[in-house]
Amino acid sequence: MVSSLVRLSRIFRHLGAVALLVSAIAGQAAAANAEPLVSAAWLKAHLNDANVVVLDIRSAIDGGGAEAFAKAHIPGAVHSDYDKAGWRVTRGNVPFMLPTVPELEKLIGETGIDEDSHVVIVPAGVHATDFGSAARTYWTLKVVGLKNVSILDGGIAAWQAAGNATESGAAKPSPKIFTASLDKRALAEAPEVEKIEQSGGATLIDARPASFFSGKEKAPASKAYGHIPGAISLDSATFYDSKTNRLKPQAELAAIAATLPPGPAVSYCNTGHWAATDWFVLSEVLDRKNVKLYAGSMVEWTSNASRPIDSARTKWDDLKKTLGMGS
Repeated sequence: MVSSLVRLSRIFRHLGAVALLVSAIAGQAAAANAEPLVSAAWLKAHLNDANVVVLDIRSAIDGGGAEAFAKAHIPGAVHSDYDKAGWRVTRGNVPFMLPTVPELEKLIGETGIDEDSHVVIVPAGVHATDFGSAARTYWTLKVVGLKNVSILDGGIAAWQAAGNATESGAAKPSPKIFTASLDKRALAEAPEVEKIEQSGGATLIDARPASFFSGKEKAPASKAYGHIPGAISLDSATFYDSKTNRLKPQAELAAIAATLPPGPAVSYCNTGHWAATDWFVLSEVLDRKNVKLYAGSMVEWTSNASRPIDSARTKWDDLKKTLGMGS
């Protein structure tokens, strides 16, 4: 009788080990095939995977932040305020720049992310600019070498609309050591953009609304109106469906992207925020090769007065601004 029990105990231990192995393999397989966009149903099914980190980035940009997170968030999620935590920093007196590698290693590690994590970024899911926060965070994680990153399609709004549970209160992540492996294939810096502006070799895509492209408006931190000469205007909001608060269906995204010339491309905007959506759609959703994001964008470009600008702005526009009738 005793020997039989011992054998049964060994069998159960073996089965338990097998189950753990199968679970680990399944988790690794899910991460190895990480899709750029995942549904609320997918996240619910994988919420307890050991390698999945749910990163809630709500901030003042979407009307949220730490208070909104504390009120209701996806179970197990950690919060890192896109606007305040350090995802964009001031360098050389230019705001909204990509942080240094040590800064990013500290920021990412403190959120409980390491190289083996599958990060699912959760925006609020309320408008196109909010999606840009998620796209810029996604791009940043890819640039530092994280292989498995996704955005929750529709954000926390979609999670709640599906009737999924939320939890309240603050959540303190368990810090990990994250070692960056800088991947510049998606990163365009000012010297490269200068060469493109002068000699071509890639399409410059301006992701701002047409009023910014033409020079009728500008971002407060930008020192000049207009756009980089030779750029093509493709407002990032064109890719977004404001009724569903999601990107448009892939066929529609492809049709919009088909208006662009083929070949290498660099997206930019005012601060590399709207442009992250253009980059995400082209590179990650449509799998277009050799697409980069110029994170410094117009704020950095115009910080050097010797760089050229094309603008349709008139003296009448300047007069209207003086009179408080325009931008």
